[in-house]
Amino acid sequence: MPSLRRILAYLVVFAFILAVAVASACSTAPQREEERRALSADTAVFVGRAKEADPTLSRFFADCAGYAVLPEIGKGGFVLGGAYGKGQLFDRQGRLIGYCDVSQGTLGAQIGGQSFGEIIFFENDRALTDFKDGRFALAAQASAVALTSGAGAAARYDNGVALFIMNPKGLMLEASVGGQQFGYQALAAADGRID
Repeated sequence: MPSLRRILAYLVVFAFILAVAVASACSTAPQREEERRALSADTAVFVGRAKEADPTLSRFFADCAGYAVLPEIGKGGFVLGGAYGKGQLFDRQGRLIGYCDVSQGTLGAQIGGQSFGEIIFFENDRALTDFKDGRFALAAQASAVALTSGAGAAARYDNGVALFIMNPKGLMLEASVGGQQFGYQALAAADGRID
């Protein structure tokens, strides 16, 4: 009978292979113009709902170096888990500068599925540059603030980043280890790939 250590080793290898396969199959920027328009519409609706849910969030929009909006991230798992979502990156004036995506692989006690959205504010140009250069990852929602009325007033930047989550839907029971990894593609590079 295989040992527990061997089974865990196989699960880790399987999770890694699955994460690599999912990441390579997904492009950061939407491939077709219709997909880009849909993502822009979803992002605008999500930002509008976030501002409505918490008017104190306006201070982050006013003072940040830039922000990423991922309007829908799907997450699911049964022992092995994963999450993926696409979004857009904006500069301090709110102009679209590129596309981003998030992926997460987890291994641990978990079962279920959920979806949620995120807004990540970058306090300074260095934090924004780290995001664009692929040197940015988050511990699995360790420093996330749930968007409710007044949450933005008490929230603070942590290592140049403030993360807000809104609208969790579904049920996910988990005690897992994992982290969010982000990809970025500049708007100019993405525009050259429209079908």
